[in-house]
Amino acid sequence: MAAGLALLAALAPAAALANSPLLDSVKRNPQRARAICAELKELNAQGLSYTSPQAVAQVGAKQGLSKTDAEILSTYVVGLYCPDVR
Repeated sequence: MAAGLALLAALAPAAALANSPLLDSVKRNPQRARAICAELKELNAQGLSYTSPQAVAQVGAKQGLSKTDAEILSTYVVGLYCPDVR
């Protein structure tokens, strides 16, 4: 989890995270976060890390996000909602 948080810190400045519509979207909608967790758990079961290019591309495609935004969202969701995801 520390590596994921370090990645998140490297990808976006703290000030931007404080008021991020991207992150607020899962804070306001925990069902969306749980759905992303379930998707990432399925990828883990297939031997893929949530940080793998395939996982990032899948999250990005399903959520309509750029690669960078998908990485940020995935890391945030894993850190807060499903720390058992790898």
